[in-house]
Amino acid sequence: MNSWRIETKCLQEGYRPNNGEPRILPIYQSTTFKYDSTEHVAKLFDLEVPGHMYSRISNPTVECVENKIAALEGGIGALCTSSGQSASLIAVMNVCESGDHFVASSAIYGGTYNLFAVTMKKMGIDVTFVDPDSPEEEIQKAFRPNTKALFGETIANPKISVLDIEKFARIAHKNGVPLIIDNTFATPILCRPIEFGADIVVHSTTKYMDGHATSVGGVIVDSGKFDWTNGKYPGFTQPDPSYHGVIYTENFGSAAYITKARVQYVRDIGNCMSPMNAFLTNLGLETLHLRMERHTENATRVAQFLKNHDKVQSVSYPALPDDPYHELAKKYLPKGCSGVLSFQIKGGKEAAMRFMDRLKLASIVVHVADARTSVLHPASSTHRQLSDEQLVKAGIEPGLIRLSVGIENVDDIIEDIQQALEE
Repeated sequence: MNSWRIETKCLQEGYRPNNGEPRILPIYQSTTFKYDSTEHVAKLFDLEVPGHMYSRISNPTVECVENKIAALEGGIGALCTSSGQSASLIAVMNVCESGDHFVASSAIYGGTYNLFAVTMKKMGIDVTFVDPDSPEEEIQKAFRPNTKALFGETIANPKISVLDIEKFARIAHKNGVPLIIDNTFATPILCRPIEFGADIVVHSTTKYMDGHATSVGGVIVDSGKFDWTNGKYPGFTQPDPSYHGVIYTENFGSAAYITKARVQYVRDIGNCMSPMNAFLTNLGLETLHLRMERHTENATRVAQFLKNHDKVQSVSYPALPDDPYHELAKKYLPKGCSGVLSFQIKGGKEAAMRFMDRLKLASIVVHVADARTSVLHPASSTHRQLSDEQLVKAGIEPGLIRLSVGIENVDDIIEDIQQALEE
């Protein structure tokens, strides 16, 4: 790992052209690769030599993006997937099998909540949700002998609460399990969870990493620091019959987790990132440091405007001094709190929907965290599958509006909000 600063890594990491090679990352739009001997192919499939077998498992374009994101997060390796949901799925399934259990913060994205509570339960993997703001001893009560992981989001979507990562890391490691952190909203520009004790980091690259709403994707980053030989994870320490008895901790050492995720789950499920989407994601990553600075500046200005408007009931944005998560934000997000905030207009759900319909610059889209300002009503869209009780646990009131502040001129954004509030 070189000593470049993170802004330089956004541009220079991942792809290193040799003499006479293309300066820009090529798109290797190929499913297959040619080899000089059957012996070499056999060694690839036995995981004895590095290389690409098939683009479902790995691809040169995708690999360069994986290496860049691993460098940005401070991990030893990364695995790109077809979506953020796929990243969360594989991140947990790589440590949990049927009959196992994990603990998750209740303040997470609604799609992830549903994935954990409904879909993974059908696979025989159980989850207990906890209030992330609870004391450590209260969260500890959720752990069982078969608990295999703890999961949380740096900045919760759409509650915009900040997770105490070090607290969660202490709890996880006390129980001998890894801490998995979804760092989508913060990005490694604003927070690097591994530095605070996280073992695995996931992202929906669809959001700020891509930044332009062009390509769906996800990524898992492995810190390489967790001890998989502690007796709780036989999948890492016992022979894998699907690879001629490979033992991941013996054959791959600190890279055991990310290797197993790739050659077991992406191989079998097939939820890989396409080379074209990897190329587009890389373009987004090259300007990530610039965009996150502007997103943060604009969102802070917008949050201050909303906080002082008489038609606004409340604003959730940790950069505000009176926000309940302000102290945690100062610790974990000293460079800013990203471009996403949530607020409630006086008058509840009906007033919120009237406001949204009046907006002219901001778009109503089922998306968040790209260059353009957008707005959404989570209770009737992204979190629609949650019950009223679950919505409240996730910090979502019926009239809550999620605003993703873009990188347009901030005065234009504020004027648009103002006219929508006052009509």
